[in-house]
Amino acid sequence: MSFVTHEQQNLVYLTSPLLDGVRHGFSTRRGGVSPAPWDTLNLGPGRGDAPENVRENYRRFCGCVGMASERTVLSLQVHRDDVRLCTAADAGKGLIRERDYEADALITAERDLPLVVFSADCGILLLHDPEAGCVGAVHAGWRGCAAGIVEKAVREMVRLLGARPERILAAVGPCIGQCCFETDSDVPEAMAASALGTEAEAYWERRGAKYHVDLAGLNRQWLLHAGVLPEHIDVCGLCTACRPDLFWSHRKMGNARGAQVAMICL
Repeated sequence: MSFVTHEQQNLVYLTSPLLDGVRHGFSTRRGGVSPAPWDTLNLGPGRGDAPENVRENYRRFCGCVGMASERTVLSLQVHRDDVRLCTAADAGKGLIRERDYEADALITAERDLPLVVFSADCGILLLHDPEAGCVGAVHAGWRGCAAGIVEKAVREMVRLLGARPERILAAVGPCIGQCCFETDSDVPEAMAASALGTEAEAYWERRGAKYHVDLAGLNRQWLLHAGVLPEHIDVCGLCTACRPDLFWSHRKMGNARGAQVAMICL
């Protein structure tokens, strides 16, 4: 399937047809109120942007995707494999309340509780089991990917929320593509040492002394490894480093930038 681009009052976001049964969205950098270098739809608190700008950006984005910004639950990403089960008590954490956790993946069966993960090149995935009535949002940069956070998020949805891997629908959002993700040998070595083993080898290519790594492909492979069906996986395919008109890229822009998000809500 192919992601769909939406534009409402200059705000641009993406959705996956696979997840049409649940409210969700992948933001871009367009349609907010933040000045440079966060221009304009910066959804990353703590990046130096004025808090009132970030809150207004959330109000606008959530308005487009049909969620309540004051109830968002924001990940606190540390590039590990921590998965947090979110409840109504977490509503507002990260935007209007302090976060009292570290987690690169969030899962819930609560209604009206938007889950948020951030990216500026890293992989971001949204998960939904319609029959079990649960959702997940996963941040999977290369370290989290190698640690197996995608499979762990699926496993925790099964263990805690009654999901089944073969029912889970997954959307893999925009991230840095193989065209731009140039690394030393440490990244391929970490992937090869993970539970994927030889399954990972198809997702990098050596070019001289460097490797070009397909992060979205690796995250998709983790979904397959976890038992998600191939026809239940949608991959965006846009490279955040190639599209500065739509996305921030840490690789291309450094720390003087905003952040885009993936958000999902029952």
